[in-house]
Amino acid sequence: MTQMDEFKAIIGFIVELEKLKTVERRIKPLGLNRFENSAEHSWQIALLALTLSRYASEAVNELTVVTMLLLHDVVEIDTGDKFAYDANHDDYANEHAAAVRLFALLPDETGARFLALWEEFEQASSPEAKFAKAIDRLMPIIQNLHNGCQSWLEHHITVKQILTKNAAIENANPQLWAWVKEQVNEKGLAVGLALE
Repeated sequence: MTQMDEFKAIIGFIVELEKLKTVERRIKPLGLNRFENSAEHSWQIALLALTLSRYASEAVNELTVVTMLLLHDVVEIDTGDKFAYDANHDDYANEHAAAVRLFALLPDETGARFLALWEEFEQASSPEAKFAKAIDRLMPIIQNLHNGCQSWLEHHITVKQILTKNAAIENANPQLWAWVKEQVNEKGLAVGLALE
């Protein structure tokens, strides 16, 4: 493959990523009356990870974490967004097939590297992947805590479900997890979320 062919492949991949902007999530951006899209989510969690990385329980490579977070949801171009609390949230086979298709658009070396990072994230097989997964879980909690628990209320999510589903945050930082639990209990109960 010539360099020009590689440039064309990369640009084709980037154009394909435009579709991520059309994938709606179940949570609204603060102060807006529309649902956020997966591209917005990826951007925000990448910045959240950069700001919290020095507090990670284990030392992490920031570039690896941010790359994982920018890549992990691109599969939603093919699979759509899965609400974290849905029974069918974990759909590894379909998401993996989407990852294979999307990263195959890139030059071989880059595509293989991105697929390996996507798989590492999904399997939480490294300190970076564990931290990235925790950050991915943290952002919707922050949003819900600051928008009246919008998506939790709309989907009848309980405090117990929130704490059970997001316990991986403790792996990133136990003190952060203690704060999350306190906030979810306090604000969740204040807006009428059921305990169980």
